[in-house]
Amino acid sequence: MRNYLFAFSSLAILAAMYIWNPFASDPKEKESAIIQAVMTYLNQVHYEPVELNDEFSQSAYQLFLESVDGNKRFLIQSEIDSLDAFRLSMDDELKNNTLILFNTANTMIKDAIDRAEEIFEDEIKKEFDYTTKESIELDAEKRTYAANEVDLRSYWRKTLKYDILSKYYRKKDKQDKAIEKREKAKEEGTNADEKEELEIKTMEELLEESKEEVKESFEDWFGRLDKIRRSDRFESYINSFLHVYDPHTDYFNPKEKADFDIRMSGKLEGIGARLSPDGDYTKVVSIVPGGPAWRGKELEVDDLISAVKQENEEEAVNIEGMLLDDVVSKIRGKKGTKVTLTVKKPDGTFKDITIERDVVVTEEGNAKSAIIELEGVDEKIGYTYLPSFYADFKAKNGRSSAKDIKKELEKLKDQNVDGIILDIRNNGGGSLRDVVDMAGYFIEDGPVVQVKVNSTKAKVLEDEDSSVVYDGPLIIMINDFSISASEILAAALQDYNRALIVGSPSTFGKGSVQRFYSLDRVRGANEFKPLGDIKMTIQKFFRIDGSSTQLKGVEADIVLPDSYLYIKRGEKDYDHPLEWTEINAVPYEQNVYKVDNYLELKKRSDERVQADETFQLILENAERLKENSENRNYSLQIDDFVNDRMKESEESKKYTSIGKEEIEGLTVENLAIDMPYIEADSSRIGRNEDFINRLKKDIYLKETMQIMDDLIEYNN
Repeated sequence: MRNYLFAFSSLAILAAMYIWNPFASDPKEKESAIIQAVMTYLNQVHYEPVELNDEFSQSAYQLFLESVDGNKRFLIQSEIDSLDAFRLSMDDELKNNTLILFNTANTMIKDAIDRAEEIFEDEIKKEFDYTTKESIELDAEKRTYAANEVDLRSYWRKTLKYDILSKYYRKKDKQDKAIEKREKAKEEGTNADEKEELEIKTMEELLEESKEEVKESFEDWFGRLDKIRRSDRFESYINSFLHVYDPHTDYFNPKEKADFDIRMSGKLEGIGARLSPDGDYTKVVSIVPGGPAWRGKELEVDDLISAVKQENEEEAVNIEGMLLDDVVSKIRGKKGTKVTLTVKKPDGTFKDITIERDVVVTEEGNAKSAIIELEGVDEKIGYTYLPSFYADFKAKNGRSSAKDIKKELEKLKDQNVDGIILDIRNNGGGSLRDVVDMAGYFIEDGPVVQVKVNSTKAKVLEDEDSSVVYDGPLIIMINDFSISASEILAAALQDYNRALIVGSPSTFGKGSVQRFYSLDRVRGANEFKPLGDIKMTIQKFFRIDGSSTQLKGVEADIVLPDSYLYIKRGEKDYDHPLEWTEINAVPYEQNVYKVDNYLELKKRSDERVQADETFQLILENAERLKENSENRNYSLQIDDFVNDRMKESEESKKYTSIGKEEIEGLTVENLAIDMPYIEADSSRIGRNEDFINRLKKDIYLKETMQIMDDLIEYNN
């Protein structure tokens, strides 16, 4: 295993270094050269090459169709029938290096967008009847393509009506709250708001305002769609067949690759979120630890951004269908300015989230520790948070997560802690070398992970240092966004029976390694370079017991419920992930510390969770979110629409308190040795206060403390 290999997640990046002219020469010749280079690498390097046959074609075709019109807004059934003629020919096109399907679809979708724009311009001029009993299905998977242009026009009329009613509801809700606030002030005899004149508008006026805003929003949206380049759709075409191999193998044009390098160097700015296109939306794929979004705690992984509003502008800009680069340019901005994102949550509800932009402080992504105490728990527990497996391979003595964790463990030992909690929730992975080193801190020498390339024999990566940094009780906190390298560490220490794994039912389930390959290294096509890069899945992880972390992830020994308990997330939610497989186990044993009495520990925790009001509230919310995510059909009758939204809002209020209040009896303190460094900088003081306050409100940390208390009692 080379040191520069990382367990990457498939992410889109937030910055750009230079402007790339994708097709300075004949685009079709360059496209042909790119496909030829991509196929060369796929056949020679991919971990699990796919046979190019009719089954492959059908899968690739479906992914391409979703990239072209996944929300079924543009194409009608007769056009889909026409494209269906290519359903079984994508394998032949790749073998022959032809682009008949792509050329046909590219022309067809451009014409379909023009037609949709004409329908929009016609329908938005008409009067809408908001009293008609009708509904719209927003889940594209439950809808069929429009049967004809009449059906398409009906869909667009309903879409516009839905957007108008959505804006109307928000305006009405804002106005109602302002009226309520003014009335309350009058009752209390305060005059604070008398200077602000409150203009009360009628339902008709609010609807007309909303309609005008929807009109402007869609005009901007269609303007952006008109600017989509052939190269943009070509990249979607390439990725449609690459993703049949696996969801983490991607094509990067030269600018995207430069952006990726910037991210890996740690030079991040903006709101601190990594984004990816997802149909017409922009999806949040990870939150950068320490960044503005992370500190705000409202923006979450899997949120879909639909609109962006600057603090100096009254209205939000609809970004649906916008290219990722353009979305990023609107979200990024000067430090201290604010941006409001309208996001669609996994349960289908919308929320406005305001974030103050800042430079993402990379040190916030480093390991840090605290001393935790809980009323009723006699022991003093050490807590260490590890947001990623970072490493600086370019510097000779560069910083690494393994080195930092070793220092944190030694500091906690100096505090004579009775047990240590290692928190790798939302840890997106990183350096494999650091995983191996880190696992070795808790065991004597021995195997940590098996890495396999294609059909070759698996290579065992071992801790070769017999010394042990920490030999006491250990709990690892996980959730379903503990990814890749995080899963290796949890799996190894679970297999050794060295640590208790606590949290979500399982981790993410990404058990593969990716590496970049420059397409320019393929011989020929010099006149078309640069061709870009391909991020290729080349290896698969296996636990030392022989099973894979792929798809299944690492299952928690003790499960703590969260609000997304019943919503499918993780690697298993992707199309065409690598399969779960297993190989031979390797011998392993350790004599440092062994977790015992799993069933009794689980029983005690389950009893506390069932008796805890907050956890029961979380379980209720999980049921609510599951129900909302499955029901995306909305009434377009104005009274029903408003009543449904009000009901949703009232229901959600019950759960807004989760994680907002400090937990009684839970004490969190910095290590004394860290205080001089923290107090030397005012920004560090502020970030540290946020870190400590976050832990004081963490219900999962409270229960993990109680599990640790049980673990120490039973193992003693």
